[in-house]
Amino acid sequence: MKKKVIPVIVALVLIAVVAAVGFGRKLLDKYSYSKEQADLDAYFEVAEGELAIILQDEMIPRKAVLKGDVVYFDLDTVHACFNEGFYADINEQKLLYTTAEDTAAALFGAGEYSDREGAHATAYTVCYAEGEKVYVAADYVRLFTNYSYTKYDRQLQVYTQWGTKRTAEVAKDTQVRLLGGIKSPILREVEAGERVEVLEEMETWSRVKTSDSIIGYIENKRLEEWGEETETPVTDYAAPEYTSVSMPGKVILGWHSIGGVGGNDTLGAMAAEGKGLNVIAPTWFSLTDNEGNFRSFASSQYVEQAHGQGLQVWGVWDDFNYKNETGADVNVYQVLSYTTKRQRMVQVMVDTALDLGLDGINIDFENIKEESSTHYIQFLKELSVLCRRSGLILSVDNYVPFHFNNYYRLDIQGQIADYVVIMGYDEHWHGSGDPGSVASIGYVSNGLDKTLEQVPARKVVNALPFYTILWKTEGLEVTDQYITLANVDEYLQRLNITPEWDETTCQNYAEWQSGAATYQIWVEDVDSIRVKLNVMSTKGVGGVAVWRLGYGTAEAWELVAAFSGM
Repeated sequence: MKKKVIPVIVALVLIAVVAAVGFGRKLLDKYSYSKEQADLDAYFEVAEGELAIILQDEMIPRKAVLKGDVVYFDLDTVHACFNEGFYADINEQKLLYTTAEDTAAALFGAGEYSDREGAHATAYTVCYAEGEKVYVAADYVRLFTNYSYTKYDRQLQVYTQWGTKRTAEVAKDTQVRLLGGIKSPILREVEAGERVEVLEEMETWSRVKTSDSIIGYIENKRLEEWGEETETPVTDYAAPEYTSVSMPGKVILGWHSIGGVGGNDTLGAMAAEGKGLNVIAPTWFSLTDNEGNFRSFASSQYVEQAHGQGLQVWGVWDDFNYKNETGADVNVYQVLSYTTKRQRMVQVMVDTALDLGLDGINIDFENIKEESSTHYIQFLKELSVLCRRSGLILSVDNYVPFHFNNYYRLDIQGQIADYVVIMGYDEHWHGSGDPGSVASIGYVSNGLDKTLEQVPARKVVNALPFYTILWKTEGLEVTDQYITLANVDEYLQRLNITPEWDETTCQNYAEWQSGAATYQIWVEDVDSIRVKLNVMSTKGVGGVAVWRLGYGTAEAWELVAAFSGM
């Protein structure tokens, strides 16, 4: 019997030992630290010649390029992360950077750049292109931008902001892991005494960044000597200040629509209409071709006469009148996207203005599409530099801002221009087939609010419509006609129509039938103009413009003069 029991006992002991070993292995697997090394190429998602970008304390979904020892960013990254002032001309293979005072230019593939002071050699290729993609040397970006970068094997640490950071010292040799947990792969070994930046402290683990900008997790029990460190900001670059010329008091501008040289003879009558007027803007210049040439109705005698009446003269350059008059195929993009054409046009504008004795330039480019946005803004920057040097006032006309036309970049215009003019009308416009107000008070007020979010109030000039539109709807056909402020009362009286005040639009409104046609009119008159001027006064804008001289009434101009403080 005894002999039979012994083998059973042995078997049971062996089973128990095997079970204990298995259980021990499970415990060991559960509580032991993984030694698996993370694939850093996969972690940083980099290929040969690429560097991951750690911006502040986050790895962003963009890459830098390494050519030899030189770091490059693609231009989209430069714009998004550092400085949107760099402008690339793909046509002429140039990279430009325009400040308040000058433009620095570098040819693609060149080891130098030039400005007013001459050529400046660099120890690297400033920029290059691969197809439509432009790359800019990180060190060149630093010439115009306050930021720092440090290059490591696979990653680039970049700082554009500085403050304080929380740090801790590693108490014992340990690892930084991909995730919080002892089974997570190891990103990096860290030695006792090394300090890490603590990005986020959790219950048992903390998210940290090492001295070589590897971001991962470390156990709290491995950290000691917690504290804060003040970061030292980079202040190497000081951008030249955008100075502005301001009129004494508010701008009271009237556009003088001139369709030929003979139109200059009407200056006396137009100026006499505008009580309070201190700026007259003749529509003299219009783009004629894709080379940047303009036709001109300008007259130096007109300027002398206007100055004799105490008026400043801001010549208007537009991109549509000549095209509308002649049907010429004028493509603004073709002019603005070539640096040679654009800069020649800018120089001609300024030279012409100085030769005529003008006080300012008024840009009225209304055919800008989104594809032309960066070229248009570069044009305005270059023009602003020459205007600033020459003592000319630069004003720029704009539509009422909405999300669909924000590429006109009022924020940048607010920096570089002396005055930003908002054409506070065309809520419903001639030929739109959509009856409605030309400029309801909500449209005007909201447009000014959006503008004032981006432009200093003293630079904002709101333009009023001294006209209205009469709408005719017959069946599915909608037609319209302009009626000026000077004529609208007589027109309605002749038809025996009495409009009534509409509190929503803050305009007098009338609607009537004639045969099968329905007529509607949202009247611009002294009542509606008074409300608009009151809103403008409350918002503290820098002036008022009127489209156009010859359309107004004495009563309306009295209101304008009161707005100006006369």
